[in-house]
Amino acid sequence: MQQPCLSINLGVIEENTRKLVRLCNNKGVIPVGISRLVEGSEPIARAMMIGGITTIGDTQVRNLMKLKDLPIRKMLLRRPLLSEVDDVVHHADISLHSNREVLMALSQAAVKANKRHEVIIMHDLDGGEEEGFDSSHTETLAELVLSLPGLTFVGIGSHLACYGDVETQFSIDEDYDEWASYHKLEAISGTGIAGIVLMMPRKDEPRLNQLRLGRSLIMGIGLNDTAIPGMPQAAMKLKAEVVEVKEKSSIFVYSINAEHCNDDLHFNNRGVRLRALCAIGKQHIDVSQLTPVDDGIMVIGATKNALILDITDANRRYQEGDTMSFYLSYSGVLQCMASEEVAKQYYFSS
Repeated sequence: MQQPCLSINLGVIEENTRKLVRLCNNKGVIPVGISRLVEGSEPIARAMMIGGITTIGDTQVRNLMKLKDLPIRKMLLRRPLLSEVDDVVHHADISLHSNREVLMALSQAAVKANKRHEVIIMHDLDGGEEEGFDSSHTETLAELVLSLPGLTFVGIGSHLACYGDVETQFSIDEDYDEWASYHKLEAISGTGIAGIVLMMPRKDEPRLNQLRLGRSLIMGIGLNDTAIPGMPQAAMKLKAEVVEVKEKSSIFVYSINAEHCNDDLHFNNRGVRLRALCAIGKQHIDVSQLTPVDDGIMVIGATKNALILDITDANRRYQEGDTMSFYLSYSGVLQCMASEEVAKQYYFSS
């Protein structure tokens, strides 16, 4: 029996990246490619780089370490832990900050390593839960960075995706403008697909000039797995081997496996149905996060090791040893990339 496999089309990721890089550049915005969804995958980061990305960001230092041989700028997307400032200086060119003590420790680490480390101060817009402070704290931290050896103050940023009010998002760049002009900042940074809204046509061009993008480049989707028009969403598919195909009573199948079944299903007596088991289960992924590519297949549920499917109305005949393919949500990709039980297969197709 073959191991479940996540099939990754690097050509689609390259093309998505080119499209969004072009959109951003036309608005005077530089995108940062985020690799945290894919656990710092070097082939995917390289595809982003080929597509035009010049900086790769991740929330984990260990993932940036995987990219040490990739000739591209690297950004840590959070403030470092005090225990990891030495690793941050060696494996990241830039990091996001909102803590005085960490900045002071990072300065010492940079001086010790004879390096200069770039800093973006995170600015709180309205007291949300993400990192950052109000403008007075932002100002205080910026002045601190300017005074510390080994550090370079290059920008201010925020977590735009946390805010649902579009008008609030439109005002973000205006809040930053005076600061950017005074300090001649390189980056006024926002995150997530929410930031793309800031680049849509309006009266004034946005002053936001850096966007941190991940799922949009890799999967062609925005928040809540919403497809971005004109962007393919088929870069990743989960493939699993069919291990059993049998005719079963629908009542028997559903009742015996009730604790494993999809809660949304209504178990009517549909007579004898053709059932398949695939070699992927709850130990690999939350099965609610996958959708069969064959739209005639219905997911019934899963055990620890097997996915239970109704293939009576499938668009082709399946037999033991065949491979089934599944589309994945953002969470599904995240789970598969993090799982050692799921193999990764990279290929290129335009």
